[in-house]
Amino acid sequence: MSKQAVCGIIFKKDAVLLIKRRDIPVWVLPGGGIENGETPEQAVVREVFEETGYHTQIVRQVAKYLPANKLTLVTYFFECKILSGKPSIGSETKEVQFFPLNALPQYLPPPYPLWIADAYKNQPPICKTIEGTSYFLLIKFLFQYPLLTLRFLLTKIGIHFNAKD
Repeated sequence: MSKQAVCGIIFKKDAVLLIKRRDIPVWVLPGGGIENGETPEQAVVREVFEETGYHTQIVRQVAKYLPANKLTLVTYFFECKILSGKPSIGSETKEVQFFPLNALPQYLPPPYPLWIADAYKNQPPICKTIEGTSYFLLIKFLFQYPLLTLRFLLTKIGIHFNAKD
């Protein structure tokens, strides 16, 4: 079976929960890979807890995104709600914070802004190809943000930098 991923989104009024990654210090939605024997639903609950400290419950499936290129994976996207817990950092997460939808962080890489917009529409589940990622954009980012882009590329081959600062 090819590698697949999950992503979770948590809204609080007109704000969205984001995490700042340790390996690539940018703000993203919590998520990660689906482990062997795990359903996408189990994986998103686990990943959100590991990366945020919040125990959650799935509210609805927002989308199933299909790969656009070798930079992307089949990704199941769920809206979740917090049941318990408190924000916590760990080996993968440097910060956990709610951001107003009209004041998202500057370094919110694609496709996250589009996925947040998809979730905010509160429509039935969608299935579409991941937008906002391309090799051209990767080259553009390599010139604009060389260190972040190199760190991203290294994670794609399994090399992670987890700075504990």
